[in-house]
Amino acid sequence: MSSQPSAESLSEPSFEAGDRVRIVALPPYVKTAEPMPMLRPASVIRVGEEGTILSYEPGNHWSVRFERGAYLLEGQYLEWVEALPPDHSLA
Repeated sequence: MSSQPSAESLSEPSFEAGDRVRIVALPPYVKTAEPMPMLRPASVIRVGEEGTILSYEPGNHWSVRFERGAYLLEGQYLEWVEALPPDHSLA
């Protein structure tokens, strides 16, 4: 057994609930993160849109809350957004 991490673990991002993320590419479609999920066209989100991680789902899928709803997305479509320092003001 090798002590090196697998290629999969090196290529997949790791997020935690509450992390801010950004869409870096659009999948062909998205699945809503609801008790009865529905497939939606990818146009309900856009590249560059930021959201908040709600939870991890099996298969490297992340439940992410965006302005127009919550969706399940694979980690390959997301990148972590660095948090603003506490003394940073938008004014």
